[in-house]
Amino acid sequence: MSETICSFYDPLAEHYHLIFDDWDRAIARQAQILAPLLQSEISAGPLKILDCACGIGTQAIGLAQRGHHLVGSDLSPSMIGRARREATLRSLDIAFHTADMTSLRGVGSGFDAAVALDNALPHLDAHQLTQAAQTIASRLIPGGLFLASIRDYDRLTLERPAIQTPAFYGDAGDRRIVHQVWDWIDDTRYTVHLHIALESQGTWQSHHFVSEYRCLLREELSVALTSAGFTGIRWLMPSESGFYQPLVVARHAGEALLES
Repeated sequence: MSETICSFYDPLAEHYHLIFDDWDRAIARQAQILAPLLQSEISAGPLKILDCACGIGTQAIGLAQRGHHLVGSDLSPSMIGRARREATLRSLDIAFHTADMTSLRGVGSGFDAAVALDNALPHLDAHQLTQAAQTIASRLIPGGLFLASIRDYDRLTLERPAIQTPAFYGDAGDRRIVHQVWDWIDDTRYTVHLHIALESQGTWQSHHFVSEYRCLLREELSVALTSAGFTGIRWLMPSESGFYQPLVVARHAGEALLES
């Protein structure tokens, strides 16, 4: 599983920012939504936050820029390498680790909050999801918060879309087109083909990245979090939170565990 996931994200690392119209604006916009949400649930003071699916740093960078203390981890070494460079360019002190969500080795513990955003959890099978929920709980302080986002699979499994509407960025001579094609394997799994086409000085170059996702329903994730000792689980839809995907908020009620 880890090799399959890395085969998607490692080559994508240097191009990931291209899926946004303006990545820096997206960093700021997401932090403007996520930081107040976390602070309203925990405290206004600087929080110690683990971004356990940090990618190239979209959320970790934005939250650090707002004064919080961030640690980032990701399964993909290339994503972590890019995140380190981007944080350094912005003079941010963020520790990054290559780590699987099911183990989170080396990331430390005692976090006020942990986040796993941008549809990272659906890469995990049911057993791995349970492991990840338990591991994330063990890194939080008692009362610590977990915040995650996934696609709205409760709706998408009914609609079974074949394509994500293409996004067009830039102007003639310096443009890009970003779109996804979804090949459904069965009712619960699909293959994503992410296409990024770039125009520069009249010449087009295209990139193609492939990964498999499973359709993680909100009820399954809620049950996994409950089994890991999380309480007060609730879902915030984009119309309520302003975030682009459904968000789940859960509080760790148990005792903190020492890192193994």
